[in-house]
Amino acid sequence: MIKNNTQKYIVLGLLLVALLFPLFTQNNYYIHVMTLSFIWMIAVYGLNILAGYTGYLSLAHAGFFAIGAYALGLLTVKAEVGFWLALFLAPIITTIIGFGIGLIALRTKEHFFAIYTLCVGYVIYLLIDKWDSLTEGVRGLMGIPLPSDIGPISFESNIAQYYFILVILLFSIFVIYRIVNSIVGRKLVAIRNSEQLALSLGISTKKNKLLAFVLSTFFAGLAGALYASFIRFLGPDIGSTNITFDLLMYLIVGGIGTLSGPIIGTLLVVWLSQNLQFLQDYRMLIFGPLLALLIIFSPRGIVGMFSSMKQNLQQKRTLRQKEQKKEA
Repeated sequence: MIKNNTQKYIVLGLLLVALLFPLFTQNNYYIHVMTLSFIWMIAVYGLNILAGYTGYLSLAHAGFFAIGAYALGLLTVKAEVGFWLALFLAPIITTIIGFGIGLIALRTKEHFFAIYTLCVGYVIYLLIDKWDSLTEGVRGLMGIPLPSDIGPISFESNIAQYYFILVILLFSIFVIYRIVNSIVGRKLVAIRNSEQLALSLGISTKKNKLLAFVLSTFFAGLAGALYASFIRFLGPDIGSTNITFDLLMYLIVGGIGTLSGPIIGTLLVVWLSQNLQFLQDYRMLIFGPLLALLIIFSPRGIVGMFSSMKQNLQQKRTLRQKEQKKEA
């Protein structure tokens, strides 16, 4: 596995490019796509805590993303709550709902857990779609406000929103970095590697799995709330299972259980997808085989592939040095 320091430098390098990106392009479309990528990255990082570091594959993530988005939308549009308070409350509401669902979901394991969460995600989608009086159903929820001004700082321009969401992404990555490199993170990895062994070491698997589930829903809700304020319109499709599979694809392509994987996977797939828009639904004819090949030959994603290449090079270098010593 690539050392954490190496991954940290990769993340810092990519984020430096992100900071300078608006200086190199004045194209609003590119800035729009990049901002959306940042939002997806936050959700993917949340999914990575549960699937990558704990080993539990949740298929309800789009549902939690939608709860966060609708929480902000309903609070600002219907309850007329101020934007910043709504942005604070939306991930908390998602987390509370996630806590209740996690208590039941974590009584199951492996594919039963995945099937259960898939059903939960579909129920959330149906509630949004059918509960017209609250969510406006298929008509969609419109008029979601932009972030309110903070003193002289206005968020009306695309570049201001770009940097606003980038700051929240940076904060999210910092928090997740601290979590996965703490004792809690090591406990989660121990559960992923062997739940029975973790139990024998005195680790409370139930408590830590629930913590991972709740943290995962928090970041999904935060990403959803940012999406609502950025797009300013919500429809039931935001909670569809297609979104969950998109998030999983970003994570698997980049590298599940890695720090830099969510950034690399999301950027690569989102930009590739945007450049293949002319193919419409036929894009999956390209993505499907590419994803299959990646899973077969590099199940740990692009980051894992580079990790293997680096290890092979180091082994060859060590072997060559030993041969040179023998010859001398």
